[in-house]
Amino acid sequence: MSNDKVFKMKFSKVYPLLIQKAERKDRTKAEVNEVICWLTGYDEQGLQSQLTADVDFEQFFADAPAFHPNAEKITDVICGHRVENITDPLMKKIRQMDKLVDELAKGKAMEKILRH
Repeated sequence: MSNDKVFKMKFSKVYPLLIQKAERKDRTKAEVNEVICWLTGYDEQGLQSQLTADVDFEQFFADAPAFHPNAEKITDVICGHRVENITDPLMKKIRQMDKLVDELAKGKAMEKILRH
């Protein structure tokens, strides 16, 4: 799948899949929201607004209030790619978010996921 296709994917269509991924491993929607909000700077209301507006990934990240400075500490492999080596800024943000939800689903403690 090309980057352009990924960038144009509706966040509201991917979001339930992130929730399902976490819930299969006994984590909660609230925890998924917490990691997404930590990464992007959205508050709960802002996140819900983006879901209602049916924005694509490109718009979702463009509208993000404050991408967390500790996001650069998100490393390792997700979907066969090393997060820290991804050169496209938008794809990197998408993969960082996916990595956080993946860590949540794998049972990591929240303080480690949020790079405290």
